Amino acid sequence: MEEIFGYVDSIVFSAETFTVARLKEPRKQELTCIVGPLPSVQPGETIRCSGKWKYHSQYGQQFEVESFESKQPSDLVGIQKYLESGMIKGIGPVYAEKIIKQFGINTLKIIDDDPERLGEVSGIGPKRLDMIKSCWDQQKSIREVMLFLQTFGVSPAFAHKIYKTYGKECVEKIKNDPYVLAKDIRGIGFKYADQIALKMGLPLHSLTRIQAGIEHVLWELSSDGHTCYPSQDLITAATEILTIPPEEIQNGLEESIQSKQLISYEGMISLKPFHLAEKGIVREMKRLLSNPCELRSVNHEKAILWSEEKLNITFAEEQKLAIIAAVKDKVHIITGGPGTGKSTITKAILRITEKLTDSILLAAPTGRAAKRMSEITGKKASTIHGLLEMDFQSGGFKRGLDNPLKCDLLIIDEASMIDTFLLFQLLKAIPSMARVVLIGDIDQLPSVGAGTVLRDLIDSNCIEVTKLTQIFRQAAHSKIVTNAHLINQGKFPELFNTFDFRFIEGESPELIVSAIKDLISGPKSLRSRFHIFEDVQVLSPMKRGLIGTENLNVVLQGVLNPSVTPLCRMGRTFHVGDKVMQIRNDYEKLIFNGDIGRILTIDLSTQVLSINFDGRRVEYQFAEIDDLVLAYAVSIHKYQGSECPCIIIPVHMSHFKMLHRNLLYTGITRGKKMVILIGTKQAIGLAVRNDDVKKRYTQLKEQFAGTFSDFTLSSSPS
Repeated sequence: MEEIFGYVDSIVFSAETFTVARLKEPRKQELTCIVGPLPSVQPGETIRCSGKWKYHSQYGQQFEVESFESKQPSDLVGIQKYLESGMIKGIGPVYAEKIIKQFGINTLKIIDDDPERLGEVSGIGPKRLDMIKSCWDQQKSIREVMLFLQTFGVSPAFAHKIYKTYGKECVEKIKNDPYVLAKDIRGIGFKYADQIALKMGLPLHSLTRIQAGIEHVLWELSSDGHTCYPSQDLITAATEILTIPPEEIQNGLEESIQSKQLISYEGMISLKPFHLAEKGIVREMKRLLSNPCELRSVNHEKAILWSEEKLNITFAEEQKLAIIAAVKDKVHIITGGPGTGKSTITKAILRITEKLTDSILLAAPTGRAAKRMSEITGKKASTIHGLLEMDFQSGGFKRGLDNPLKCDLLIIDEASMIDTFLLFQLLKAIPSMARVVLIGDIDQLPSVGAGTVLRDLIDSNCIEVTKLTQIFRQAAHSKIVTNAHLINQGKFPELFNTFDFRFIEGESPELIVSAIKDLISGPKSLRSRFHIFEDVQVLSPMKRGLIGTENLNVVLQGVLNPSVTPLCRMGRTFHVGDKVMQIRNDYEKLIFNGDIGRILTIDLSTQVLSINFDGRRVEYQFAEIDDLVLAYAVSIHKYQGSECPCIIIPVHMSHFKMLHRNLLYTGITRGKKMVILIGTKQAIGLAVRNDDVKKRYTQLKEQFAGTFSDFTLSSSPS
């Protein structure tokens, strides 16, 4: 293995697992191209890299980095680049130049030992000085944490995340229980935390390690949608990662059950929060069904005639039954595919109920779904999180049993997207006398979070359901709608090009990427019909690969929004004007998983990036940008509950693991005016035939069966 040494001149590209940078080596005139896992490196840093030289046919000679050590820069050019990089809040390119001019080679020593002297620099007042000192102290703490963690093989990128999560106490916290890293730090799995624990001297067969491993497996399984798992299968999965005999894991599992860390119920093992949430859903649903609705009853026939007149429409028999049930039952579920009239039914339920009360709430799981609900109904709709009101002190919601929502009717749209935890929190907040209508499409992909709550509620046979099957005349003219239903029925879609549906043959991933680029920016692009940023969305089944979201985002960023001054942090590269997506709920900012916006500004001096989310300006500290990813291409799963005028979907056999009927169906139903499939008929055929929906283990139905055994729907007030 060879070594090279120098300071980082610039970052060309940065992703979580791969960075391209240019290194200035001493006594070398030309910059050296270095590539490899360098996610935390910034311009100006002095680094010593271990690796090997390679020749790239397109980019020439490169040094492939396998490991590196980072040090503060030691010469004037390096120091200036380091300060200009935005690593220190309050210092940007202008102040970097002023500080270097004032203190020269002693700059970093002065910031370290006597930071008050920065006040000698023109323009640095008390406020900016405090900002610089605070940030520098934090950098020093991070460096100390890095030195501690590097002895156990932790990368600098993860050291940043660990410090951000735990602060100055992180070393002590990790010494006490290294397995907390797997729970709390995104990207650090059990194996990584386990390596650290074993290097710290924790025995391979310790009960702490075994219980942490079992719990980790259950959390990983919850990421696949499971709220519980068969005990024997759990032991097998835990054996694979712990590499110890299954008998020892069985003993550890029994200890966890005895101490109530885990719950055993009818042969299934659950993490306590999921078990309590499923029991809570059943308990709260029984409470709602056991209490009468305060709204007076209506003459159903007259109400239907009146709403037909108000909406200037004639309802089909199926729609009438859905409307009557929704204004009669205490809790009612309406499910159906595109074009079956769910929106029309929602408007009718609203119009009728508005004659009885003003106390009506509308909500959906995502901001985009709530916005669309508002547009359809003409009435304000909220996200479910917004409706429940986050309590930042407790970390929970303000709305609950002791502080319920104020409503006589609550309508929830896109209910298939609601996961187990969210439904439990929502049901707790609904007043006992309120009527609830849940509307969704159970043939779409299940929720991103664990559970299949809408399907489980329907299958429980404890709640009245209307299933819509008829496609109405206006929707029947749309190939988007007819093809979605064909796919849902297991039939091959009609691929001849129409005004709203196109198929482009692409035999290889390279050809598919080229076709997408042509649609976005070629001579015959979609620009004449759609706003490329606002009205066109690429959806991919997978994250990895040439036509996965990661590569497509890099390609489309380069085509649509290139920049010579990118922001490279935490393995992400952003430009002003980029389309980005929030990837986890942030209750403080009121920005949620799946929300899409555009970057307005990137300020290196204050280390703040601002984004426009649907007309609202939201600011992010640079330390928070691992909550963001590029959104020129997003996964179909992430785009649930959203719609866009034009959807482009690559469908290729390289994604065969993800080619399922409900995935293709969900992707196609996201398009409002145009859907373009690019790929092969073979891949489309595989997706259509593959109805083997990955089973999610849940216990909601079983909890309903146990709790509702002496409770029938006839007990529910009409």
